[in-house]
Amino acid sequence: MGKYKIAIVNSSSFGKIFHDQLEQLEKIGDVRSFTVDGEIGGRELAELLQGYNIIIASVTPFFTQEFFNHKDELILITRHGIGYNNIDIEAARKHDTLVSIIPALVERDAVAENNVTNLLALLRKTVEANQSVKNDKWEDRANFVGRTLFNKTVGVIGVGNTGSCVVEILRNGFRCNVLAYDPYKSALHIESHGAKKVDLPQLLKEADIICLSASLNEENYHMISTEEIAQMKDNVYLSNSARGALLDEEAIVTALKSGKIAGLATDVLEEEPGRKDHPYLAFSNVVMTPHTSAYTMECLQEMGAKCLRDVEDVVVGKVPERSVQAKSTHVR
Repeated sequence: MGKYKIAIVNSSSFGKIFHDQLEQLEKIGDVRSFTVDGEIGGRELAELLQGYNIIIASVTPFFTQEFFNHKDELILITRHGIGYNNIDIEAARKHDTLVSIIPALVERDAVAENNVTNLLALLRKTVEANQSVKNDKWEDRANFVGRTLFNKTVGVIGVGNTGSCVVEILRNGFRCNVLAYDPYKSALHIESHGAKKVDLPQLLKEADIICLSASLNEENYHMISTEEIAQMKDNVYLSNSARGALLDEEAIVTALKSGKIAGLATDVLEEEPGRKDHPYLAFSNVVMTPHTSAYTMECLQEMGAKCLRDVEDVVVGKVPERSVQAKSTHVR
């Protein structure tokens, strides 16, 4: 087993809380953690990771065709997460590299919960009210009159694992009238979770609140931009726990300035990490968390265990569970 070299790239959590997982990994091969710029070039990344034949990957950096063109042997990229839009899957296949992800059910409850948590913090002005108390301004409480979530019409974009859970929370927990847009899901699927299937224009027109839970692909990049915002109600609220690039950030900023959007809750940005000078943070009616929707003890324990199992599988010649594509040849 000494031939295996394992790189943990840009993960802020793997092995940091559940040390036994890191110890098990170290029994399999040499392990090293790397922190790189999220926009690092493919060739530079490949050169940095020369000799490493297993990678535990975060949401960044991007493992592009250029990366694979310059990378030496790479058996496996196991994503410490459910998305894989930062990995060129076809280039990985041609390079004979397995790519595996966390089963969506592992993150489902935690991510859906955080979408609604951030939304509630936004609606009820929780962050500002908490800061006011810390500043010994209890008497300013009349500044923090919020909006209730109960009985609102909420549009949910994306009704897969996470989105379907968001629908259930809103419908069953807050008696919301839930409209759902997902071109890949049937009306029966959507109705089984408690929402009504609608097209995007109807959702934009009727929703008081919009929750984004869609995976990112070429078709829905910047799916909420100037044209879509114009179709929304005035004073609409948005909550995004999916991918930052679903929103055209420049258009969102313009709508926050005009008041068309009454508030934004987001756990994700188009370019991460975000910094204190991000345009969203100029607004008091924005709640931003640092991509922590999956950061519960329960979720992280199972995510780390899954990545460990993937590594254990490939070193004995097994294809890991939830591999995005099979290798073009046999597993070593």
